[in-house]
Amino acid sequence: MEYVIIGLLVVILIVSVIALTKNVNESNITERLGKLETDMIKELSDFKGEINKSLNDDFTNLNDRIDHRLNLINEKVNDRLDQNFERTNKTFSSVLERLSKIDEAQKKIDNLSSDIISLQGVLTDKKTRGIFGEVNLKHILYNVFGDGKNNVYRLQYTLSNGTIADSVVFAPEPLGMIAIDSKFPLENYQMMVDRNNTNRTLYERKFKADMKKHIDAIASKYIIPGETTDQAILFLPAEAIFAEVNAYHQDVIDYGYKKRVWICGPTTLISTLTTLQIIIKNVERDKYTKVIHQELRLLDTEFKRYKERWDKLYRSIETVSKDVKDIHTTTDKITKRFDSINQVEVNSITHEED
Repeated sequence: MEYVIIGLLVVILIVSVIALTKNVNESNITERLGKLETDMIKELSDFKGEINKSLNDDFTNLNDRIDHRLNLINEKVNDRLDQNFERTNKTFSSVLERLSKIDEAQKKIDNLSSDIISLQGVLTDKKTRGIFGEVNLKHILYNVFGDGKNNVYRLQYTLSNGTIADSVVFAPEPLGMIAIDSKFPLENYQMMVDRNNTNRTLYERKFKADMKKHIDAIASKYIIPGETTDQAILFLPAEAIFAEVNAYHQDVIDYGYKKRVWICGPTTLISTLTTLQIIIKNVERDKYTKVIHQELRLLDTEFKRYKERWDKLYRSIETVSKDVKDIHTTTDKITKRFDSINQVEVNSITHEED
């Protein structure tokens, strides 16, 4: 740009020189041209210096601005890097924490697997399965009714025929005492639901036979006319077995209905016992309501007697009040009479002295 400006100035000067040459003499051309050249060189030198100074100032300002912008960009980049590093660090820490929790969960799963294997080993024995069912039944009764001190249920209750029920619930009349017995038919059930077993139909028939056998035993042992209600409960401590019976073996359910034996799993037993608890509380509430009503009737009778006696006393008090008022009137009259007599005596004495 500097050279373009210089060229333009040169062209202007040349044009000026040509114009001047028309008005001056030839003798002055050389002198004027020399002077013009000198002035032009000086002006060009000054203009060049100013341009150089202006360019240097512009470049200096531009460098300062660029440095300032670069510093701002550098600060922002550093801030963003610090924030991203902090977020990355938190994410990495969270990942490590989750991995540690996953490791703990994996250990718990491994322990649970070993416990399940141990539980399966325990449940292969019929006696231990019976104990498991009784303990499960005990926990359900405790959670619904409490610790059993309220005479609502009893564990290992001996009936009049010598049989021992796992538990009985003393429901209010007309229900009466309901026996609950725990049964755990596991072997044939496992063979029936095993999809790798090629003879599942056979074990299904055996499982149904086991269930009906348990229903017959409960109906014959725990339903005693005059002692228990005309129905009993068969408790299946395994929810899966109860779901299997209700979903695919309606004939077993119908057989239980026919024998007045209701089949319950853990969930349905809790619901049934909760309903009984509500009934028991309502009966107790009705009982206390009758007592309160009877006491209110007795209180009403006593209050009527109190009213009669109060009316009698009021009349007596009113009579006494009237007598007191009459006595007060008589007293006033006597007092006035005495005053009159005293006044007469004083007057008589005064006349005699005169």
